[in-house]
Amino acid sequence: MSKKVRVRFAPSPTGPLHIGGVRTALFNYLFAKKHNGDFVLRIEDTDQNRYVEGAEDYIVKSLNWCGIPFDEGPGKNEKFGPYRQSERKHLYKQYADQLIAEGKAYYAFDTSEELDAHRKQHEAEGKTFIYNWHNREKGRLVNSLVLSEEETQAKLEAGEDFVVRFKSPQDETLQLKDIIRGDISIDTNILDDKILFKSDGMPTYHLANIVDDHLMEITHVIRGEEWLPSLALHKLLYDAFGWDAPEFAHLPLILKPTGKGKLSKRDGDKLGFPVFPLAWTDPKTNEVSRGYKEDGYFPEAVVNFLAFLGWNPGTEQEIFSLEQLVNDFDLTRVNKAGARFDPDKTKWFNHHYMQQQLDLELATDFQAKNILLKDIDVNYIALVVGLIKERATFVSDFWELSHFFFVSPTDYDEKASKKALKEGTDDILNKVIELVNSTEDFTVENLQTNIKGWITDNDIGFGKVMMPLRLALVGALQGPDVFDIMYMIGKAETVKRIDALVKTI
Repeated sequence: MSKKVRVRFAPSPTGPLHIGGVRTALFNYLFAKKHNGDFVLRIEDTDQNRYVEGAEDYIVKSLNWCGIPFDEGPGKNEKFGPYRQSERKHLYKQYADQLIAEGKAYYAFDTSEELDAHRKQHEAEGKTFIYNWHNREKGRLVNSLVLSEEETQAKLEAGEDFVVRFKSPQDETLQLKDIIRGDISIDTNILDDKILFKSDGMPTYHLANIVDDHLMEITHVIRGEEWLPSLALHKLLYDAFGWDAPEFAHLPLILKPTGKGKLSKRDGDKLGFPVFPLAWTDPKTNEVSRGYKEDGYFPEAVVNFLAFLGWNPGTEQEIFSLEQLVNDFDLTRVNKAGARFDPDKTKWFNHHYMQQQLDLELATDFQAKNILLKDIDVNYIALVVGLIKERATFVSDFWELSHFFFVSPTDYDEKASKKALKEGTDDILNKVIELVNSTEDFTVENLQTNIKGWITDNDIGFGKVMMPLRLALVGALQGPDVFDIMYMIGKAETVKRIDALVKTI
């Protein structure tokens, strides 16, 4: 690649950023970093009717939380700014005018009612109405191709509503290239004359997108599959301006976990998982949507599972740090077919990254989220976390797995009690109390040696001792090693809990 690689992520601030958008941003980021290029954020806010307050800030925070910040964008390193399309309005008209002057675009004055009548007439005849070469100069439509120059100018001076349409070519075969999908041939006769500019002074996505990508020196456009139908028009626009087109790559859709179609918020609500990186409160309805951050996912886990939605490293490896992803990422290894979203797999990734976290950091988070732990030494909590995190997927799982390290059981699981408590269990537990009290150097090893030695010497089944002992300490037949629990809660608390169970027998 001779030119410096420059890619852009160009979302519209119309609401929270879907994880499909985060995946697009991630693939752009990985590609840029792999080639020592620039990752640009551009806010495409030309449609002010759909603009949502706070959405741009949400996009920036989401990228930062994921660890994929932009190099250039609003308020940051503005070499090619401004980076909001609404602040670039003054740029676009000259390019629309240039196309008109060169006969590559034209004014169209058709009203929405007139166009609707044409559509209905075509439908009645079993046809589809397309505004292009086969009808744009036949007099049925009102545009500058059939009006005289004077008539066109009169309409413009009278302030009549107009749009500028691109004059798509007739009887040509367009050869397109996509890094992911290969060679694509398009018959230009099937293309409609897309609107590029409106009388309100705002460009459509198509014109603004091409102009901005050119002016910002974007070398690669990596975007979602939904933009694939626009590729022909965009290439034609580059050709019309005489500009070199960037290389294109269209990413596969992220599909529902079950059934057909694109993953939506409704799927997440139905199956109990978020589809947004951060929680979002709708400013109009105050409806709160869940986020991966607030649900307890680590950003590294989110980035790792998103990378695998459409990309395959070609090996069995599944765990990748961001640095490894940058090194290994290749657009030619992105699949064409849609990638099915698997909520269980996202949890699997999070469980893995949970094990990589420092116990003290997890303990600090655990303590901050549980008022019952506010007066407990965080170093003690960290020791507990080290014993139970292997069975956890989220920090929110910790209390269920570890409450007995902090508070005594107040009752005993009924099913566990029937299994653990037999005739003579009280005598066995009283003997265990003696053994605990006689263990002067109260360590895990000494407790194991004393209690297991006594069990073996007296030829008692281990279950007859260990099950009721666990029940006394935990209130159920769960938890980490019994001797670890005894050591952590201390001799006095251990004796107290065993004695409490004996008194219920």
